[in-house]
Amino acid sequence: MHPNLAFRKPSHAQNLDFAQERGFGILSINGENGPIASHIPFVLSADKTIIDAHLVRSNPIVSTLGKAAHSPAVLMVSGPDGYISPDWYEIEDQVPTWNYVAVHLRGRLELRAKDTLKDHLTELSHQFEQRLQPKPEWLLDKVNDAALERLMHMIVPVRLQIETVEGTWKLSQNKDDQARLRASGAVEGGTGQELLALAGLMRDIAD
Repeated sequence: MHPNLAFRKPSHAQNLDFAQERGFGILSINGENGPIASHIPFVLSADKTIIDAHLVRSNPIVSTLGKAAHSPAVLMVSGPDGYISPDWYEIEDQVPTWNYVAVHLRGRLELRAKDTLKDHLTELSHQFEQRLQPKPEWLLDKVNDAALERLMHMIVPVRLQIETVEGTWKLSQNKDDQARLRASGAVEGGTGQELLALAGLMRDIAD
């Protein structure tokens, strides 16, 4: 997380809401030979204290958890990001930087029982299918039982008990309002990901 407190003002609730809206992140734990990371979709519980997800059975995170249950882990959730040219501020003595939003959820990761997997997959698909309305929702029961059993045998449910939540919202809050707004108007045509969303965040962020 960025050490500048100007970039860390969003609340605990705002950081969790952001993670929930994204629903995708990088899960990392320490393995025998160093850090292990996997990109995963996930579900945040209603009380926002638990992350449920799944991994391919052959994933090294799974074998690590088999040897060390309740392992320390972090789920890193990234948002819009983009390059900021110092010219856009229209003030002197500036340097290039990169604006971004990121939330880190830390806690203990554990394997879950096999009989929790179907409910997890149902909840996970519902989370994203409901965003596609008016398309009729795809349902897990469209897969026949034998095929579903084969597919579920290939994956393993995991759960992260959230202990700490940290967020960095680096959106040029350390510049004066007019400079920040000028940069927000230029970033849409720049380099990065989800630049329209980044520009909106830069305009709307509270000082």
